[in-house]
Amino acid sequence: MKIVAIEAIPFRIPYVKPLKFASGEVHHAEHVLVRVRTDDGVVGVAEAPPRPFTYGETQRGIVAVIETIFAPQLVGLSLTERERMWAHLDRTVGNPTAKAALDMAVWDAFGRTVGLPVTELLGGYSDRMRVSHMLGFDQPAAMVDEAQRMRALHGITTFKVKVGRRPVSLDVDVVRALREAMGPEVVLYVDGNRGWSASESARAMRQMADLDLAFAEELNPADDVVGRRWLVGQLDVPFIADESATTPAEVTREVLGGSANALSIKTARTGFTGSQRVLHLAEGLGLEVVMGNQIDGQLGSACTVAFGAAHRRTTAQAGELSNFLDMTDDLLTEPLRIVGGELVVRRGAGLGVEIDEEKLRRYRVDAS
Repeated sequence: MKIVAIEAIPFRIPYVKPLKFASGEVHHAEHVLVRVRTDDGVVGVAEAPPRPFTYGETQRGIVAVIETIFAPQLVGLSLTERERMWAHLDRTVGNPTAKAALDMAVWDAFGRTVGLPVTELLGGYSDRMRVSHMLGFDQPAAMVDEAQRMRALHGITTFKVKVGRRPVSLDVDVVRALREAMGPEVVLYVDGNRGWSASESARAMRQMADLDLAFAEELNPADDVVGRRWLVGQLDVPFIADESATTPAEVTREVLGGSANALSIKTARTGFTGSQRVLHLAEGLGLEVVMGNQIDGQLGSACTVAFGAAHRRTTAQAGELSNFLDMTDDLLTEPLRIVGGELVVRRGAGLGVEIDEEKLRRYRVDAS
């Protein structure tokens, strides 16, 4: 079970349409496929989605840090030496999605080695999750049309609505249109990606007070310390910390400081090992948890549902598991399918997925 080789393969797949939100927009999934090979011939896989406007990582940077720093430190370790692996990774600051992908590829390889699904290794609570779909910036009618299409085609009834534009009425109008069109049975929550000030956030939330929102996420910057605490203190819905709380220490700071009272966990930035640490802290603090989406492809979404379904607290809310539907293609031999508003964990050892080598050759952007 020793690691003998690690690959980081950049690939590029277009989106059906640009995904727009307060912190930026993306036109292509420019991700990195990470492969961990063992001396037993097992290959574990995971996906690293760079988000330079949030975490400072780029596709080329992820490949470089894995090839030049992380791979030489991890080759020779056993798949079971995850604490030692993280001791090496933590010596290098930043690079969260590169580290997370390595961690998840190791878990996948371990599951394949012992013949068990990752979900069972992590906790085995369920084999599925309800799905939440993210709606990016657009005109109200277009966003309503997308939501109705997702409900009709996939049975999705929970929607995360991107907000953070100015004037705030642009997004208030969207959320109101969604509520009026979709009805009271649909779950709606908003995510500002730090786009508004505290006062703008408070004004927008007052204007949406009658729309029965489930959560508000990262409406204003976390480093607006006084404003953030002031805002959270007056909201009547849980305030989700996302990019402001990516480690147990950050979660502790945000929650005990009064800057958040709910949490988004993204396996794309904390892997399975780090996500479990954050989850256990959330349990101890009594926080509601949502499984978030890093605009993952199908492989990343398979990782998210594998972790989310494994734990009781992460299955309480719908997980953000559908944004691979916005991509024109993907790398898996058997595509993920959302049916009846649910995504089921793949059966089989590890993550239960396989990479289509022909598609990888088509979409990879390195020299190989």
